[in-house]
Amino acid sequence: MFPRTARRLPTTAALLALAGSLTTGAWAAAPRDTAEPHRPARITHVPSAAGSGTPLTGYAVQSTAKVSDSAAAVSSPGYPARGWYPAGPRSTVLAALLANGVYADPFRSTNLQRIPRADFDVPWWYRSDFTVDDTSRRTSLDFSGVVSAADVYVNGRQVASAADVTGTYTHHELDITSLVGPGTNTVAFRIRPNDPHKDLTIGWLDWIQPPPDRNMGLVRDVVVRRGGPVALRDAHVVTRLAVPSLATADLTVKARARNDTDAAVTAEVRGSIGGTAFSRTVSLAAHETKTVTFSPADTPGLHLTDPKVWWPAGMGGQPLYGLDLTATVAGTVSDTAHETFGIRDVRAPLNSDGARQYRVNGRPLLIKGGGWSPDAFLRWDPAYAEDRLKYALDLGLNTLRLEGHLEPDEFFEQADRLGLLVLPGWECCGKWEGEVNGTEKGERWNAADYPVAKASMAAEAARLRGHPSVLSFLIGSDFAPDATIERNYLDALRAADWPTPVVPSASDRPSPELGASGMKMTGPYDWVPPGYWYAKREGGATGFNSETSAGPSIPTLDSLRRMMTPAELDTLWQDPDARQYHRSPSSVFGTLRIYDDALAGRYGTPTSLTDYVRKAQLAQYENVRAQFEAYGRNAGDPDRPATGVIHWMFNSGWTSLHWQLTDRYLDQNGSYFGAKKANEPLHIQYSYDNRSVVVVNNRSAAARGLTARATLFNPDGTQMYDRTATGVTVDGGGAHGATLTLPSSVAGLARTYLLRLVLTDADGTEVSRNVYWLSTRADTLDWNGTTWYHTPTTGYADLKGLASMAPVPVSATAATRSSDGTSTTTVTLRHSGSGTTPALLTDVHLVDAQGKPVLPVRWSDNEVSLWPGESVTLTATYRTAGLHGSAPGVRVSGWNTPERTVPAA
Repeated sequence: MFPRTARRLPTTAALLALAGSLTTGAWAAAPRDTAEPHRPARITHVPSAAGSGTPLTGYAVQSTAKVSDSAAAVSSPGYPARGWYPAGPRSTVLAALLANGVYADPFRSTNLQRIPRADFDVPWWYRSDFTVDDTSRRTSLDFSGVVSAADVYVNGRQVASAADVTGTYTHHELDITSLVGPGTNTVAFRIRPNDPHKDLTIGWLDWIQPPPDRNMGLVRDVVVRRGGPVALRDAHVVTRLAVPSLATADLTVKARARNDTDAAVTAEVRGSIGGTAFSRTVSLAAHETKTVTFSPADTPGLHLTDPKVWWPAGMGGQPLYGLDLTATVAGTVSDTAHETFGIRDVRAPLNSDGARQYRVNGRPLLIKGGGWSPDAFLRWDPAYAEDRLKYALDLGLNTLRLEGHLEPDEFFEQADRLGLLVLPGWECCGKWEGEVNGTEKGERWNAADYPVAKASMAAEAARLRGHPSVLSFLIGSDFAPDATIERNYLDALRAADWPTPVVPSASDRPSPELGASGMKMTGPYDWVPPGYWYAKREGGATGFNSETSAGPSIPTLDSLRRMMTPAELDTLWQDPDARQYHRSPSSVFGTLRIYDDALAGRYGTPTSLTDYVRKAQLAQYENVRAQFEAYGRNAGDPDRPATGVIHWMFNSGWTSLHWQLTDRYLDQNGSYFGAKKANEPLHIQYSYDNRSVVVVNNRSAAARGLTARATLFNPDGTQMYDRTATGVTVDGGGAHGATLTLPSSVAGLARTYLLRLVLTDADGTEVSRNVYWLSTRADTLDWNGTTWYHTPTTGYADLKGLASMAPVPVSATAATRSSDGTSTTTVTLRHSGSGTTPALLTDVHLVDAQGKPVLPVRWSDNEVSLWPGESVTLTATYRTAGLHGSAPGVRVSGWNTPERTVPAA
């Protein structure tokens, strides 16, 4: 992840050669800290229909240290798996044990550390039963997602060894026709322990404390496939969209027809896309495979006029097409295939400055994203995943980067529907880059690793190529592959008809064939001041920064009290040098010293946990806002423009104190609302570098007749400066325009002061408001002291004057309406004080009758600032079930606003 310089098929062997809006639908609650125990694994009934694929419904799991029986016995029907733990269909070992209540809440305190790692240094058995009625069909096991390797048995017979079934991403299809009998059948996996420094699998780097089982298990479905003599595999559609007109699109359908018998057969392959049907007769010798292709040259209906084009959210709709294929032999269905795909065009040339500039359907796009983390125990919850994806849209993000941890198919299907772009790739700092990363962790490759890596690339390319949400593939992260590894990856990608740009690395390291990456990985990963982001150097707003943020993101008090003990919370705010278990296992990121020094230096030394958290929210709001605002402003620059930024990270798979815009419980803090403010569709913002006031228009259409107003106040609310610019016009598509520039000095302005920006449309309606807390003494950066993870600050901006702001009452009235499982609470806040002091960063939390946050929730706006006499109306949309039958309440608090809760029924 970080540079440390100054930082589907007959056999595995064949594989090695081949290779909407937030209010739409229901939201799922965040997973409980430990799930309800699984019931004993149900026997999976596998139907006989040709072309069917049935996932195993679950397993019984147990350590080999506790099983003395032979593999033949364990994998035979009727084996008495007494004392084994039931597990779901996709489960690591630890996930299964947590679900069965074996260990305490791993998200709280140091409970995770207390789980014995030695329990997972031996293989574990996974055992599942399935039934079939008709043995005349051919049967195969189809799977990937083994962490890290497995011996596979069916009905007492070994069908594959761990030497072949190795690597999380390799795809395997094992023909078990001769072993399957009528009635109950058994499949068993003996899963080997995982070591991401030795295996081409999954690791956690320095993101979180790694789970003690290192995610060993089966994390994707194991599917039992049934079919006839001819199998259809690798079905996909290659799309060619006319750019820039978007008037036509050519579709080419491909699939492999495979004869699984010892005799020659003739099959008819029929297909359809929408109203276009096509067919072909294919003659296959014994065990022969042929690629069947349909193109506009032989099927005119595959030349589309006025195609339905897929767009990222905010740029257009997300229509999808479906391909259906059927192979018949002697009039009987032998196999079927279905694939969903979208039509779009992605290109990413290097601009004149060498930065990668993405264009979707011919239109340039500033990539605004975050780094995605799965659940720490790789538990797949589709509703929880969708909640997080919708949070990304709520924040105005358009991209999520997956560094390894390539999620199940449903993740990409959700991204397709929602219009979120995804930037997948291999992870750093382990075996994946062990051959090229010098002295970094990760063993160097041996001869067996090269075919595993190529097979991994082939399998993921085949799985991801049809998803219009997939923007690129990064074949390197911190380091680019060498010539041999790159050639293997590119051969696999080309064989799979990979449709989008391939990027050699997420850093600025080139690869032999692809050349320059067009990316930078210059940090920072720890605290820097807001003004840092405006410098066109290091991690500042120029080029494409693939992973960067100001590090720590302290959660809300609600989340902190849920994840840490009272003693740990005392240490959190009192001891900057304390090792924070919920930060990182890394020695670099183990404490909060850099962050805490800045917090005390700028805002004043915290006096309590509450004071620490309230100051943290201001600090995180201003910093995340500045990061996205700087990249947004610089995107249209003629000189060294910003082309992309990935906030490191978007979320955390564990309870964390850093690298997150939303926490594990889906609560929203200053980081969240700072990003939401910066990325609003039509936005007025302040530039820390040159004091300009700029309007950024992320809408498609130009905005005309705008009025921008900038007003400076002392902390007591005394107005010290006011200026208005009228007739402002800003083009759409991310364009920006400067409206006015604030003076370098204003007589009588306090050292700490407030800036209020208001943008109104031609009708006088407020369309954007943005409030900054600033200082006449700027933060001072030591650029010469820059390391791979941050740039030191030698002098802090003085924001201590905020402590002098008088307490301000903010009244709140709220009402709720509910329909079809969704509730909307409308809250009106009013500055009800009699003085001149504004209410700064007023936060509203929706709570249940016990005062617990109702999550997830989508707020129209939040953490707002109000001047005397001002009011604002906010809306919160959430699942009614999140109230657990109680009446809703609204908890209001702020920098200088006393906390109170009002009813919202």
